[in-house]
Amino acid sequence: MSALEAIKYSRGKLEVLDQLRLPHEHHYDEVSTSEEAFDCIKAMRVRGAPAIAIVAALAASVELHNGSCTATGTEDVIKYIDSRLDYLYESRPTAVDLGNAVRLLKKTVRGVKTEGLTDAEAKEAIIKAFIEASEEILAKDLKTNKSIGAFGAKWLQEQYKITDDSKITVMTHCNTGSLATSGHGTALGIIRTLRDEGLLRHAYCTETRPYNQGSRLTAFELVHEGIPATLVTDSMAAALFRLRKAEENIAAVIVGADRVVRNGDTANKIGTYQLAVLAKHHGIKFMVAAPTTSIDVDTETGDDIEIEQRKREELTQISGAVVNADGSIDTSKSVRVAIADQRIGVWNPGFDVTPHEYIDAIVTEKGTVVKGEDGKFHFEDLMPERFQ
Repeated sequence: MSALEAIKYSRGKLEVLDQLRLPHEHHYDEVSTSEEAFDCIKAMRVRGAPAIAIVAALAASVELHNGSCTATGTEDVIKYIDSRLDYLYESRPTAVDLGNAVRLLKKTVRGVKTEGLTDAEAKEAIIKAFIEASEEILAKDLKTNKSIGAFGAKWLQEQYKITDDSKITVMTHCNTGSLATSGHGTALGIIRTLRDEGLLRHAYCTETRPYNQGSRLTAFELVHEGIPATLVTDSMAAALFRLRKAEENIAAVIVGADRVVRNGDTANKIGTYQLAVLAKHHGIKFMVAAPTTSIDVDTETGDDIEIEQRKREELTQISGAVVNADGSIDTSKSVRVAIADQRIGVWNPGFDVTPHEYIDAIVTEKGTVVKGEDGKFHFEDLMPERFQ
């Protein structure tokens, strides 16, 4: 597991790494209420679908552990918990992991046996079950990421018969590593596993405008772990594929997912769709790495995915630490700079949807899914319980 931790948790205490200060400064915010978690998620101090769900669940656990619930009767306690979860869900509705965590936790508190208990005992049992279920979300995520890494590397090895003389180069978009999960990562987890198994030649990461999760976070993780890597702007992918595919054996684009729907259409950070189109044109595999919690079998196609619109300043302004005359970074000073005429109109969707026909494989912790003869992805064999 990577030494990088986006989330530090012990029962009753949650600390979240402020990713807006990376890569120059490591600062953890203590998150003790749902309001603080909402702000942390909305402001993107924490991001990545798995991490968002984990932070929301654990923040609610912390405030419950610390006595935020003053209700007494069983129904009122459950009603209070529901209200906190509903509030947290609105912080990032596109990320399906958050919705799944909310539903799981609601189901958990309703499944607690309270017959014969006093109101105080019932309340204690409900809160205890909620906390334990939240902690299990954290523990399960790391196991999931390791499995995704293994299945993804195996699939690529089967496609390319990789040897020491034919190691592959891959590209990734946005940030899907330890900073977006409990550890190891999803798409970046596959890259880590490829490196660990001696199958990786090089990794390219896009800067991922407008919020620069690639240049601020993924580049930082790749350097931190000693993975050979190069940063490119989002608009360089086509030229890179055309000019260096053969020379560097560029074999795959590997991305994460905020939501995968029933037919395989995938919502992910804006810019993913164009990479999928370019990869298909250049004969490069396009892979989505996603835990099964990110698969939404109730939504038929990507046309029904709600796309979050972000604030205009993300395109017209940028913040950063001050660079001194000698090139050193002064983390004690930061500036906000206007990079566009502030009067210009802005369209700033946080995500786009990649149609399933541009995707070659969807890698989950339960295995790798490829399209059937009908050209669509089918998840029935992978998780039959969700299709009953």
